[in-house]
Amino acid sequence: PGAAICVLTAGGCVADGDFYPFGLEAGDKETPKSDDGGSPEIHLSSPFTYFGIVYHSLYVNNNGIVSFRVPVGQFTPEGFPLGDGRAFIAPYWADVHNALAGSVSYREALPGPLLARAAADIQRGYGSLSRQPLAWGFVATWSNVTFYGGSERTPINSFQLLLASNGNVSFVMFNYGDITWTTGTASGGDALTGLGGKHAQAGFNSGDEGRYFTLPGSRTFDIVHVQNTSNVNKPGRWIFRVDQLEVDPANGCNVNGHFHRYGERFWTDEACSTKCSCLDSFDVLAQDSVACVEEGCEPHEACTPGPGAAF
Repeated sequence: PGAAICVLTAGGCVADGDFYPFGLEAGDKETPKSDDGGSPEIHLSSPFTYFGIVYHSLYVNNNGIVSFRVPVGQFTPEGFPLGDGRAFIAPYWADVHNALAGSVSYREALPGPLLARAAADIQRGYGSLSRQPLAWGFVATWSNVTFYGGSERTPINSFQLLLASNGNVSFVMFNYGDITWTTGTASGGDALTGLGGKHAQAGFNSGDEGRYFTLPGSRTFDIVHVQNTSNVNKPGRWIFRVDQLEVDPANGCNVNGHFHRYGERFWTDEACSTKCSCLDSFDVLAQDSVACVEEGCEPHEACTPGPGAAF
């Protein structure tokens, strides 16, 4: 269930230069080059709050996931929410095979140039909420990775995840470089293109059945264009607040796990009888709200069913 439309912005993807520094030269560690593998448990120097739960460790999984409690080696993405206890963040959940091409690397970040830059980037999405200096960060980067069933010559993807906290509020940033494939062959993807089958998923899963957030285009072919989308007016970048019970996306609302921009109007049922709008609360400590009224389509409006809603 949910309500969403896929919003594309003009321009291209976030260039590698807009990624935060990564790789061995930046002090990263790399995960083993193994199918469905990942890092050992990583104990954090500062706790990170996610969906209202404080975590002290995490795992970087090769298949485009950072997870809490347990590693996640599953290669075929499922639709959120997953109520099996697995809490994780998925910048791009798909069947990565880093033994064929590319690398998966990670490191913690303490106060310094990287966190100062991250704070400035986050402030563009959250204003005064993020003016308190960031005290801790964690960067994971999937660089030039291809898919299971591919080769050294098949398409590659690059994307990055940033976790950051000022001690009170937790943020997540997704950065997308070139995204050219969605699916490994074990999930029905084409062996030459990495397209088709069960497409990649991006978003957040709390581990219970009710709380999640899915990026527009997830589990459809449109996810291959995620580098052209944004909620902070920078194609290829998405920013979220994640310490509360629900994910709070910058510059919009979370409606049943899907994204709506400020001022966007939609109906909550296919009969188009209840019209809703995403409103900015203007309260930096509160999540934005959705206002609904019993109102159908006007003669000049078209009611088109969407994922759990109509537009």
